[in-house]
Amino acid sequence: MIDRETVDRIYAAANIVDIVGEYVTLKRKGVNYVACCPFHNEKTPSFVVSPSKGLYKCFGCGKGGNAVTFVMEQESVSYPEALKMVAKRYGIEVREEALSDEELRRNDDRESMFALNSWAADYFASYLHRDSEGINVGLSYFRQKRSLTDATIKKFGLGFCPSKGDRMSKDALAAGYKQEFLLSTGLSLARESDGSLYDRFRDRVIFPVHNISGRIVAFGGRTLRTDKQVAKYQNSPESEIYSKKRELYGLYFAKKAIQQQNFAIMVEGYLDVISMHQAGIENVVASSGTSLTTEQIRLLGRFTKNITVIYDGDAAGIHASLRGIDMILKEGMNVRVVLLPEPEDPDSFARSHSAAEVQEYIRANEQDFLEFKARLLLKDAQGDPIRKAALIGDMVQSIAQIPDPIQRSVYIKECARTMDIDEQILIGEVARKRLTSSGDRETDDFLRRQAAVRQHEAGPDTRPEAEYTSKVEAGSSFEALEREIVKYLLKYGHCSFDFKEGNTMVPCNVAEVIFAELSDDRIEFRNPVYAKIMAVYREQWEQSGTGVEVPAYLFLNHIDPEVCNRSVDLLTADDNYVPSELWKRKEVHVESEAEMLAVGVPKAVTLYKSKVIESLIKELQARLADENLSEEEESDLIQRLNNYNRVKVAIARKLQRLIL
Repeated sequence: MIDRETVDRIYAAANIVDIVGEYVTLKRKGVNYVACCPFHNEKTPSFVVSPSKGLYKCFGCGKGGNAVTFVMEQESVSYPEALKMVAKRYGIEVREEALSDEELRRNDDRESMFALNSWAADYFASYLHRDSEGINVGLSYFRQKRSLTDATIKKFGLGFCPSKGDRMSKDALAAGYKQEFLLSTGLSLARESDGSLYDRFRDRVIFPVHNISGRIVAFGGRTLRTDKQVAKYQNSPESEIYSKKRELYGLYFAKKAIQQQNFAIMVEGYLDVISMHQAGIENVVASSGTSLTTEQIRLLGRFTKNITVIYDGDAAGIHASLRGIDMILKEGMNVRVVLLPEPEDPDSFARSHSAAEVQEYIRANEQDFLEFKARLLLKDAQGDPIRKAALIGDMVQSIAQIPDPIQRSVYIKECARTMDIDEQILIGEVARKRLTSSGDRETDDFLRRQAAVRQHEAGPDTRPEAEYTSKVEAGSSFEALEREIVKYLLKYGHCSFDFKEGNTMVPCNVAEVIFAELSDDRIEFRNPVYAKIMAVYREQWEQSGTGVEVPAYLFLNHIDPEVCNRSVDLLTADDNYVPSELWKRKEVHVESEAEMLAVGVPKAVTLYKSKVIESLIKELQARLADENLSEEEESDLIQRLNNYNRVKVAIARKLQRLIL
């Protein structure tokens, strides 16, 4: 367990903009930063990072937290591990209290797999540089056949696995790594005959695969043999820490350059990426020979919406890749294509040209994807009307993937001109394709716009729905009511409002009203996270006094990540509400904060007390049904039930006044 002093130092050092910026491209908007959310698919940014508050919040999916909980979500690690990762970034030494035997046994298997992969990467790299076989076979291949410098080899952690079938596995076992993790990472395989281990990547040069934060999740191995019966590449299998559809090779090394240049270059293989980097082109990633997936596209979409795909002259390979391009279009990305001269591929082209020459070639030869696709397919369909009709259907399929209606319209015009076909026919075909394939969400947008028009036409007597007013009503759950009360406490606990009692206006403080009402009846929250937030707030409030704002960092940087996440959710609740300019122009009254509190706080507390009373009454009624009760016990229960019913009536009257 990490001591509190160290946790505080980590939170004090953590810059949430820097940390989140390693995973998504942030754009400044006023005092905050915005981006498309990394936790769900969206086209319009609703993910907000507040450097002043040290928190992030997505108003689309609701996720929120601080720098440490963001790392937890992105890396799928525990809270202590996330703290260590942030601490390492800022050079903070982490002191931990001794773990119990039980806690040691419960060490995460994922961390064991990461540790083994890290050891294996060092092992392969060391074998490449220090063993005669590694030097003569692996290193000479990288240096002589691929013209890689030692700096490039070191940067990407390239290595070599011994040709002796089980050497790496035996060395890993001797180093203390368990067989179960050698098998689960895929570094080793088990013989059917006796269960003994042998190396998956034996006699291959090794390419470590890093995830977005730089941890090694898998390996790729390339054989140097010319034997056709031996697979050219061998890759790690899916595991607890590796899913090939969610990783892009080279993204860890490319993400900074992608952000700076606002576009990414997509190639096919490991060496394409490495050679381009060595040539000075660093905004390059690869799908590592697998079919491009939606998850990979969305991962790249965190950093840029612009992708340039580089193809070599292999026509069959280009045709096979077209489906992947349609997937990129569907995610709202802008796609351009560069065709290399035959027989070049990105690896060979980068090795034979300088960085300036590669960049200039890309600039001079890149073309819009749909234009490229039309020319490519028209060449195949030349003089054949049936094939041309099929080609038009193929183009319609691609255009229909584009989510932005304006961009779709531009492409329809261009396609109609290129294909010499009536634009209205294409519009109709695209509309039908979208309707049958995805259900066009523009219908929903249209209905919303129509509703806004009707609301505008309704005139100044129509009140706006103030999103920050109380959401709870009679019948709301304990969870909803407790959430509402804690929200008022965190956001407005130090604020005051005037409450009308009869004909008298009574000045009140939010925190004072909440604690007094709940303490008088000895009510404790059922949700443990809300109860913990209440306890932290109350302790600080009693020290500082009424009217003094309790610092938000006490909750946002709390050692319990659940408290942190829930506090972010509550502190940012309704932050995206801004009264419409329409209401201001029409001089419509919009509730002030004090007016909202005067209604919302007493109502939420009273509804909660009513809920507690109802629960107690049900409990007593259930006990009264017991036939084994003595007369004395029965009389006591009836007396208590009558008292609760009187309180219930009083609360009901108070609620009626509040609602009216």
